[in-house]
Amino acid sequence: MDKFLYYLVTLLESALSVVGIRATYEEPRYAVVERLDRGVEIRAYDGRVSVETDARGQQDGEAFGRLFRYITGANDGGARIAMTAPVETGGRLIAMTVPVEQGAGGTMRFYLPRTVAEAGAPEPTEPGVRLTRIPPERLAVLRFSGSATAEAREAQARILAEVLDKAGRKPAEPPFFMGYDPPFSIPFLRRNEVAVRLPPAKA
Repeated sequence: MDKFLYYLVTLLESALSVVGIRATYEEPRYAVVERLDRGVEIRAYDGRVSVETDARGQQDGEAFGRLFRYITGANDGGARIAMTAPVETGGRLIAMTVPVEQGAGGTMRFYLPRTVAEAGAPEPTEPGVRLTRIPPERLAVLRFSGSATAEAREAQARILAEVLDKAGRKPAEPPFFMGYDPPFSIPFLRRNEVAVRLPPAKA
C-alpha cells in the first residue's frame, strides 16, 4: 500500500473509533462456547500471531510506539501492516498512583492480520520487539465500557474472578486487559475487556 494512503486509512480508522465504529479493524477469530453470570464469556480463540514488547502497563506510550513502528515499517522489508484490535496488555493491573517499575506491567501485544501471519510475518528490526505465535486457547472475558483506568480494570478483574470462582473455574494465568479503542474515544462507546487464560479443555 502507498505510504500516504496507508497513513490516511490509519487516520480514518482512528477517527471512526472515536465514536465507537471499529468495523474496519480485523479481530482475532473466536467462538463463544459458554456464557456465565454477569456477562462473562468463555471464548475459544483460533491460533494467531502477535508482535509484542515489554510494557509498564496499559498507558505505556513507549511500548505502544515500538509496536506501532513495527507495523509502519520497522521490520524486515519495511512492510506496512494494517492495525488490528484489540491491543492486549498483560501483567499486574497496577493503580496509576503506585510507582511502577519498568517491566512490572508485563507485555503489550498487537495481533497481526491473518493474511500477514499466513504469509510469514516480517521480523522486527527494533530491539525489544518480538513475534509470538499463540496456539489455540480458551479465555474467560468480561466486557465493559467507560474509561479503562487502572481502578476500573481492577474492579472488573475482581468481578471476573468472583464469577469464575463461583463456576468452579481456575484461571491458568493472571488477568490482562484488551482495549479496542484509542484513549481519546468517547468513554461510553468504548469496548474494554478484562480476560484470563483458562487451562486447556479436557478431551
